[in-house]
Amino acid sequence: MTPIDRARPWLRAHPLALDAALALGVLICMVLGSFADPHGPNGPTFGTRTPGLRSLVLMILGAGALVLRRRRPMAVLGCTGVLAMIELSLGDPPAPVAMSAVVALYTVAAHTDRSTTYRVGVLSVVVLTGTAMLFGTPPWYSQEHLGIFAWTGMAAAAGDAVRSRRAFIDAIRERAERAEHGREEEARRRVAEERLRIARDLHDVVAHHIALVNVQAGVAAHVMDKRPDQAKEALAHVREASRSALNELRSTVGLLRQSGDPAAPTEPAPGLAVLDDLLGGFRRAGLPVELARTDDAPLPAAVDLAAYRVIQEALTNVRKHAGPGARAEVSVVRVGPHTEITVIDNGTGAGSTAGDGGGHGLLGMRERVTALGGSCTAGPRYGGGFRVQAILPVKAAETGAPGEGTS
Repeated sequence: MTPIDRARPWLRAHPLALDAALALGVLICMVLGSFADPHGPNGPTFGTRTPGLRSLVLMILGAGALVLRRRRPMAVLGCTGVLAMIELSLGDPPAPVAMSAVVALYTVAAHTDRSTTYRVGVLSVVVLTGTAMLFGTPPWYSQEHLGIFAWTGMAAAAGDAVRSRRAFIDAIRERAERAEHGREEEARRRVAEERLRIARDLHDVVAHHIALVNVQAGVAAHVMDKRPDQAKEALAHVREASRSALNELRSTVGLLRQSGDPAAPTEPAPGLAVLDDLLGGFRRAGLPVELARTDDAPLPAAVDLAAYRVIQEALTNVRKHAGPGARAEVSVVRVGPHTEITVIDNGTGAGSTAGDGGGHGLLGMRERVTALGGSCTAGPRYGGGFRVQAILPVKAAETGAPGEGTS
């Protein structure tokens, strides 16, 4: 790191010190320039003349005003401009007091807008050059007057260029910060969606399998003494449901593993391909279920998983809330670009319309279907029972639904 790089942060934190150093440098340049005589016998010479007291005072005042150039740029430009006009009118030849006005004009151009720079720049060029031409001893076409014209014009142009570059860099920095903020928001949104998806999966798995385990355990306890064979069969169903629950929980929780953790299970997510096994589990638990399916064509992974979970949750609610003697019907129909899932029952239980008590099951179904761009309705049937229908847009899901493709 160079000394300039090390000093830059301190100078940014103390701009007044930087301006004071600049004012001192300008004063030195003006004093040295006042010893030069552009009209020597053999061309410009140095040391053949000395500045008068008036010129020294004007140079000191002009350099001192530059200390406040950032705080009051227009006032400093006006002050240095007046001092330069006095020297151009009375000096013979004049000392380079106009150098302080050139620096002040650059400061104004670098800290204001372009229209202000044009107006102030043109006014400064006209006033300073006009004063030198009208009141100076050299002829109006002399090179000294051309130099004043050129330096003031270049100061305004350089200040405007610096201001434009700063605005461009600030715009790039703002866009980068906005893009970074957008990436952070997108990351947070994706994390929230993934957490919601995993929560839905965990709820569906636990609610379904625990309900089956509860039913089969109750059957085993009821017939343990009188019908031990039937009790053993019920306990076998409990063991099978528990094993299935553990496998699905392991697959779901495997999504939370880090890259260095042991490998997660690679079993595919459940779908309509194992729908018969799902319905068989409910039938063994004592819930008669009929299936009507008009299309066995494979569905996109997101739709396949959502359809399976909707059926699973709806039948779990039937088993828990529809009351004794309830029957259920499941239909899977492909209608154009949509797949319609319908689950109805003829239950008469008081909790049949309550979903899963707290409402999380029905809410989870709606969120899952809505995430795919579909719709889900649930409510009592006319004449008794409950009806759940989900319409899933297959083609929309094929383009990618967030967080639903794998388990």
